[in-house]
Amino acid sequence: QVQLVESGGGLVQPEGSLRLSCAASGFTFSRATMRWYRQAPGKERELVAQITSTGGTTNYADSVKGRFTISRDNAKNTVYLQMNSLKPEDTAVYYCNAELNWLYAWGQGTQVTVSS
Repeated sequence: QVQLVESGGGLVQPEGSLRLSCAASGFTFSRATMRWYRQAPGKERELVAQITSTGGTTNYADSVKGRFTISRDNAKNTVYLQMNSLKPEDTAVYYCNAELNWLYAWGQGTQVTVSS
């Protein structure tokens, strides 16, 4: 079955870095558009970044441009989110999302907390 498993979250100090990973299985990863979303307490889930199937096009929320980088390794069926210069307002549960034709799948999420 389709699975998306996020990892790499944790507690980090402001201005620190984290790299999230999302390991995919159960579908043709190399053809899927992949996205990272986040949801902070009391707020709606928001799109953070997305990457096309070949990795040729990426898009970012204005709030993370210049600080976050989305990438993928189609040989490893994995998408990454490199997060630098983290701010307290980046604190949220981060979710991996896959879209391919009829498929629209979510991972279970990984908590990122930015605090001193």
